[in-house]
Amino acid sequence: MDRPSDIGRFQFVVLSSLRAAQLLRGCVPRIDGGHKRTVTAQLEISLGMVKQDFTPVAVAVTEAIPALAVAAETPAW
Repeated sequence: MDRPSDIGRFQFVVLSSLRAAQLLRGCVPRIDGGHKRTVTAQLEISLGMVKQDFTPVAVAVTEAIPALAVAAETPAW
């Protein structure tokens, strides 16, 4: 199995373990085959079907709920 050149070894392992946990919780695999969930996760990453999102949580939450953005900008004292 070839790891994408833009993903380091450690990042590949961490990302594949996170994806395998998603598959264990019931997420639908993005590839066909009778592989185990860990192999499925690794194949999805090596084929470029799964990418890591580096968006900070605070930015993602404030974009999803605009009222929180206002509350985050104003001090609570």
